Amino acid sequence: MNTKASAKPKSKSTEQGLEAETAQRKKSSRSLRDVVGPEVYQTWVAMLHRLVPDGRTHRLAPVMAAMLQYAVAVAEEKRGANTETNSVVESLLNSMEAFEPEEMKELLDDVVTRLFEDARVAYGRTSARGEKYSIIEEAYREYIHWFDMPWEG
Repeated sequence: MNTKASAKPKSKSTEQGLEAETAQRKKSSRSLRDVVGPEVYQTWVAMLHRLVPDGRTHRLAPVMAAMLQYAVAVAEEKRGANTETNSVVESLLNSMEAFEPEEMKELLDDVVTRLFEDARVAYGRTSARGEKYSIIEEAYREYIHWFDMPWEG
């Protein structure tokens, strides 16, 4: 198990780039907390805060996709005639029709980004080859392909 003592040092340029990116985004008033409730949301915040710093993206992305799947299940229970336009519930329900990560980004990026901000962890990463990527974008891919079973194709 990883402990706080095993945290890896981050490069200053990567940290500064992520801070600048986060500062550019305006904090959304929309939150997954409004759908899943404060207890579940706080658990997710605590999980991300603990797991993301030393976690591998290919393991974190399915966890995030599962969180979104759970939020969709709760949103379906809350679906109703009074579902507001541009509400998180509406965005989650519409996300079930997404086929591309860009569609997911358009629908849910503000609430997923806010979850990472509330957890005080960065979602942007840089590979050993210097390529930028995002835990969030990988989570969207996992979410979109949640029910795929390639061996049945």
